[in-house]
Amino acid sequence: MLSRVADTIYWLARYMERTQAMLQVIRIYYQASQDSLQDFSWRPVLYSYGHLTPEELAATEGDTVRVLEHLILDRHNDASVYNNVLQARENARSAQDHITRDVWQCLNDYYHAIRSEEIAQQIRQGDPMSGIDALMRHGLVFTGAVQNTMPRDEGYGYLTMGRLLERALQTTDILRIRWANNADSMTSGLDAPELRYLLHSLFGHELYLKTYRGNFNPDSVLQFVLHNSHFAHSLSSCLSRLSWYFERLRADSLPESYERLEFMVGRLANHVKYSTVSAAEPEQLNEFLLETRQQLLDVAVAFGKYYFGRS
Repeated sequence: MLSRVADTIYWLARYMERTQAMLQVIRIYYQASQDSLQDFSWRPVLYSYGHLTPEELAATEGDTVRVLEHLILDRHNDASVYNNVLQARENARSAQDHITRDVWQCLNDYYHAIRSEEIAQQIRQGDPMSGIDALMRHGLVFTGAVQNTMPRDEGYGYLTMGRLLERALQTTDILRIRWANNADSMTSGLDAPELRYLLHSLFGHELYLKTYRGNFNPDSVLQFVLHNSHFAHSLSSCLSRLSWYFERLRADSLPESYERLEFMVGRLANHVKYSTVSAAEPEQLNEFLLETRQQLLDVAVAFGKYYFGRS
C-alpha cells in the first residue's frame, strides 16, 4: 500500500473517532448543564475543542447555545464536529479504492446530515440532545460498516491503529480534564456526580456498574479507566490492541522503522501497565496523564515519519 493511502486511511479513522468522542463529551456536559443551570461553565470543553481567545472564551463559556454552535456547527472552528466530518469525508474521497462503498456512503450521509437545516435547528433552537444523538447514530453506522464490510487487509490495520491511537488520546484528555477540574469532588465522597459524568463521557458507565456492582469510589473508577482489559476505552485495552495490530505490519515494514515504533509502543504500554497512580494524589495523576499524552503524540509523530513519509 502506498504511504499516501495509508496516511489517508489512518487519518480518516482518527477524525471519526475524535468526532464520536467529542459528541459524547458535549452530550454529557449538556446534561450536566441542565442539572445545574446556574454557575455552569463550558470552559474545559471549549478549551479542549476550540481556539477561542481568553476574552472570547470568557464571553462564551456560560452561553450554552453559542457553545453548541461553536463546537458542533462552526465552520470557522477547525476543531468543530462539522470540520472533523468534512476532513474524514475528504480523506475517504481520496481513498475510495481502498475502502468499501458502504463505508464511503456512510461518511457521505454523515456529511450531508451535519449540513442539514434540520440538525442545525435542533441544536440551535430545538432539543440539542436530539440533534447530537442523530449525529452520533451516523458515527455508529460508520463503525458498523467498517466492521462488517472492510476486508481484514493492510488498510484495515491502518484504519484500526488510527482509531485506537485517537481513542487513547481522547481517554487521556477526558480523564485529565475531568479530574483536574473536579479533583476535590472526585476524591471526597462516594457516588460523586463527577465520577458518573466521567464514565458516561467514556461510554463506560454501564460496564462499570456491572463490574463493581454499583459501588462507586474514585480509585475503582480510576483503575477501571486505566487498566480494565474488557473496557474498550481503557488505556490498557487501547494500547494492547494497538500493539497487536502494529505487530502485523512487521512483514511489510523496513526493519529499522518497525524496531523504532515497536520500542515506543512497548514503552508506552509498560508505562501505563505498571503505573501506580492513586485518586488521592491528583498532582501525581495529572503528571502521569501528561506524560502518557506526550508519549502517545510521540508515537503518532513517529508513525508519520517512518510509515507515511512525513518529515
